Amino acid sequence: MQYDNLLSLQLEQTNEDMKFTAREIAELLGGVLEGNPDVVVSRVIKIDEDDKGGLSFLANPKYESYIYSTGADVVLVDKDFKPEKEIKSTLIRVEEPYLALASLLEVYNKLKHDKKGISSLAYVDETAKLGKNVYVGEYAHIGKDVVVGDDVKIYPNTYIGDYSSIGNACIIYAGARLYHDTIIGSECTLHSGVIIGGDGFGFAPDEKGEYVKVAQTGNVVIEDKVEIGANTTIDRATIGSTIIRKGVKLDNLIQVAHNVEIGENTVIAAQTGISGSTKIGRNCMIGGQVGFAGHIKIGDNVKIQAQSGIASDVKDGEVIMGTPAINLRHFMKSYIHFKNLGDIIRRIEELEKKAGG
Repeated sequence: MQYDNLLSLQLEQTNEDMKFTAREIAELLGGVLEGNPDVVVSRVIKIDEDDKGGLSFLANPKYESYIYSTGADVVLVDKDFKPEKEIKSTLIRVEEPYLALASLLEVYNKLKHDKKGISSLAYVDETAKLGKNVYVGEYAHIGKDVVVGDDVKIYPNTYIGDYSSIGNACIIYAGARLYHDTIIGSECTLHSGVIIGGDGFGFAPDEKGEYVKVAQTGNVVIEDKVEIGANTTIDRATIGSTIIRKGVKLDNLIQVAHNVEIGENTVIAAQTGISGSTKIGRNCMIGGQVGFAGHIKIGDNVKIQAQSGIASDVKDGEVIMGTPAINLRHFMKSYIHFKNLGDIIRRIEELEKKAGG
């Protein structure tokens, strides 16, 4: 779905609300419209709400009863949906209602953030190169020899260090910090408080037992279509690069240490910590508060449950849980005994007493 094609929809903007007609939504999503094509919606609501001007969706059959009483003016439904009685709302039939809604919200988000221009209160070094349709907000700092692509949005109080580069169509939200030599691909989103390229945690003890800092001379490379949540930190490599591959999605409050590599399309939930030089494969799903030891390798398509501790290598396709983590099925079987451990010990003690008697 191309953003340029959306400009022809002539969407009305009033009090910062984007307003769509049912016809425009159907055309945008390639859906089949049933009902009033001219009804206007300006916000998304839950299907059990009674709110005029709202758009809703029916993706889960267990909520079907609400479609007959909903106040939503427009509802996205599956193309094969068969109503059992009259529906007042205008329907738009699509292949996948939830994915269609996600596409529509992405359109809204892009239009909402369609900012352009360089604030007079921003600092842009004379050697920096900025692309077309770039927005730079108040008190942003863009350093020496920085290269910024087309359609990039850099919000206020953002720092872009010397010799860094940012690809096309990126959004850097307020307060993000990119240290020198950082490389960002295209269509990336960095949320507020993100710090990219801070020093890795490298110290070595000297003959006195005092810790001496090891210079961190590498950088961070983030490939295309990566999203990084608020207050997540990614450290620069000691030598070489810390690498976040294409399509990775990182939640808020994640720590990625020096020389880590995260494979394509891996997703990681909040408060996870990844120690130095660990390699994580492609298409992994990692829950919140997972801790990784350093210098280990995680295979492709691995699933790790929340609060697990990963101390050694993990093979492709494994599903693991616990600390230290083991196969999920083995963990669940073992858990039956974990929770009954007190009772098991009591029974053993009773048997020992009988045997001794």
